[in-house]
Amino acid sequence: MEILKAFGVSLGLTLVIELALALLFRVRSKRGLLIVLLANVLTNPAAVFLCMALGPFFGGRFLLFQLLVEAAVVWTESRVYRDFREDLNAALSPFLLSLVLNACSYGTGLILFPLP
Repeated sequence: MEILKAFGVSLGLTLVIELALALLFRVRSKRGLLIVLLANVLTNPAAVFLCMALGPFFGGRFLLFQLLVEAAVVWTESRVYRDFREDLNAALSPFLLSLVLNACSYGTGLILFPLP
């Protein structure tokens, strides 16, 4: 049950933060917000799974491993946002939108749940 709770909390917080920020960066259409939501549903569980499953093997380099996983998430989401650029109509480029949204949600996660 702890694993499901970790997945749920992570995805829930990510969606709240990234959808709110998407609105701040002028993503206004329902379709644009749905794209942000679906991109996160695609990437967040995979990132959490990788960090939970492989993180222990990295020991003192866990933060570096997490940052590499986040870089892959930023890249993946930026490709999705690029393909749906017209639907998003965001104030930022697809890459910057992905970078800012993910940096904010990742940073919030570090504040709320600091690494040991």
